[in-house]
Amino acid sequence: MKLLLIEDEPKTVQSIKQGLEENGYEVDIAYDGLIGKQLARNNSYQLIISDIIIPGINGIELCREIRLAGDDTPILMLTALGTTDDKVTGLDAGADDYLVKPFEFKELLARVRALTKRGSNVSQTGQILKFADLEVSMDAKTVHRSGNKINLTAREFNLLVYLIRNQGRVISKVEIAEQVWDIGFDTGTNVIEVYVNYLRKKIDKDYPVKLIHTQFGMGYVLKIE
Repeated sequence: MKLLLIEDEPKTVQSIKQGLEENGYEVDIAYDGLIGKQLARNNSYQLIISDIIIPGINGIELCREIRLAGDDTPILMLTALGTTDDKVTGLDAGADDYLVKPFEFKELLARVRALTKRGSNVSQTGQILKFADLEVSMDAKTVHRSGNKINLTAREFNLLVYLIRNQGRVISKVEIAEQVWDIGFDTGTNVIEVYVNYLRKKIDKDYPVKLIHTQFGMGYVLKIE
C-alpha cells in the first residue's frame, strides 16, 4: 500500500516514514506543497498525509487543489493548530481527518489504517444507494437529487452514505464521530454540527421536501416527514 507524506521537518519525516514502513506501507516523501501536488497528480496513492504549514503552497491549499482536480484520495492533515476553527478549515478544504501535533505514532497508525480501509471499502462496493429522490453512486462517488448533481467533500459524502444506510434511525454525534470518521467524539467542539449543516444546505436547501432532520438532544435522522 503506497502513501504520500508531505512534511518539511526532517526528524518528523524520518520518524513517520520509518514507522509506516515497519508496518508494511510504502512511503513517498515531498518536502513542500508544490512537489507534493506534482507527486499526487502523477501517482496513485491509497492515502496522502500532509502537514499544513509547508513551503510552496500550504497544506490547506494543497488539499483544496487536489479535490478540485477530482482526486478523492483520503487526506490526513497534520498540524500544530488545534482549535475548532482550524479543524473546520482543514476539513472544509476536503481533508478526511485531522491529527494535532504532538501525537503518538500509534494514533497516527490507527488513523492511517482507518482511512486506507475506508477508501478501499468504498471503491469496491460498486453500488447505488437511493433514498427518496437522492441517488448516491458508491463507485463514482457522485450524488444526485432529482437528477441534479450535488458536489460534496469526502467527509460530507461519508456522512450522507451513513445516514442513507441508517435511514429512519436517529444517529448520535458520538456514533457519527466513531463510525463515520473513526475518531473519538470531542464534546468541546462543534465540528459535527458544522458538517451536518454543510450537508443539509447542499442536500435540502433548494428542495421543498427536507430529508435531514435534527432530533434535539439525540442526534440526526434521514427521513421524510
